[in-house]
Amino acid sequence: MKKALLSTFLSLALAALLTPAAGAQTPPTAGQASGVTVIQNATILTVTQGTIENGSILIRNGKIARVGRRVRVPRGATVIDATGLYVIPGIIDAHSHIAADSINEGSVAVSSMTGIEDVLNPDDINIYRDLAGGVTTANILHGSANPIGGKNAVIKLRWGADAQGLLLEGAPEGIKFALGENPTRDRNPDRYPATRMGVMDVIRQAFLDAQAYQAEWDEYEAKQVRSENAIPPRRDLKHETMAEVLRGERLVHAHSYRGDEILQLIRLAEEFGFRIATFQHVLEGYKVAKELAEHGAGASTFSDWWAYKVEAYDAIPYNAAIMVEKGVLVSINSDSGEEMRHLNQEAAKTVKWGGLSETEALSLITINPARQLGIDHLVGSIEVGKDADLTIYDGHPLSNYAVVQKTIVDGKVYFDRELDKERQRRIKEEKEALSQKGRPKVTTDGADRTGRRAGGQAGWEMGEVLR
Repeated sequence: MKKALLSTFLSLALAALLTPAAGAQTPPTAGQASGVTVIQNATILTVTQGTIENGSILIRNGKIARVGRRVRVPRGATVIDATGLYVIPGIIDAHSHIAADSINEGSVAVSSMTGIEDVLNPDDINIYRDLAGGVTTANILHGSANPIGGKNAVIKLRWGADAQGLLLEGAPEGIKFALGENPTRDRNPDRYPATRMGVMDVIRQAFLDAQAYQAEWDEYEAKQVRSENAIPPRRDLKHETMAEVLRGERLVHAHSYRGDEILQLIRLAEEFGFRIATFQHVLEGYKVAKELAEHGAGASTFSDWWAYKVEAYDAIPYNAAIMVEKGVLVSINSDSGEEMRHLNQEAAKTVKWGGLSETEALSLITINPARQLGIDHLVGSIEVGKDADLTIYDGHPLSNYAVVQKTIVDGKVYFDRELDKERQRRIKEEKEALSQKGRPKVTTDGADRTGRRAGGQAGWEMGEVLR
């Protein structure tokens, strides 16, 4: 029993050590504390305004203040020497599920009353790990168990902030839809719909209900203007969210695979007079790229995932490039806390599979997802006035060998590879110290201080604490 308790105690202690504490992230330097930092001598890939060799970036109060070859360093500023390094805008993942304690409310077909913001978990270690991959912003989506899922949350990876502090202020609100296999398969408890035509019926009926709900409120507000006594309609959070979509106040991000179901939802959206913001996954987007472009929908896809289920059999690695060539606003996403750490490499695949230029490839993980999420006035490129969200690599970011050295969010360094190595060294030393404390003290004759031979239960220093 004591051995089991000791083992549990050690496991918990080591787990706590191996997880970077929220307050243990890189402390702001004097320059950062004053809100001024300068990155010098870097190759700056602005994405929207070309490449600047031996350039500098002046950051003031979390914003990009100047970019160019000649940037004066203010007195007291923190200087980051980026000689031989590359700087790009912080990577944006348009489809993620990290930092959420739950993502699917699958008990109903329409769960538009729910939202990811209510279940954000700022202690999710994936936040820190994905900072190490250069990601600064992520769109945290509801799952795909429902034809109409819950509201999304756009976050910045501010490791150490609370849940509210993760939210990106000013990001348009959105909601997750899902087509195809997932909403017909993930039915717990067993519920309607069970077919693709049922999925479209559920979505259409939800909008019809929202129209009726909005009409009741319009009538009530008209009576209020005429100073008539009127009783307001009963509030329904499900219908309110759907009415926001109809009014163009909430973006729709739709899980999809097949070309036919993509066309179905485009036609339904045009029937009700709104636009789909993004089709997510959209693995057969290359088949309907013309229709996507005409509708004005974005496409957030994988680089080369295919055949992991029947719906994905027709996926091709040229998908992203073909949609770009047809005028679709395209991004590459992860849908994975692990793949999120190397989205630069996923984007690089489009140079080989489709011949996109380096700038076009980088756009897939920076300015394009920013535009899809309606946050391109804040992030997505290195421009004066935008948030200072930056990623510094030791090589060209489209190279397999490039490694993130620093990740900066709002002008603060949230990941520093050298400091991380030092932290790991200290953790290793502390782990070894704990391990030594857990060993019995053995005398020269091989007996521990209780008189038992080495390896016995008694005499363990930490074991005594648990008695």
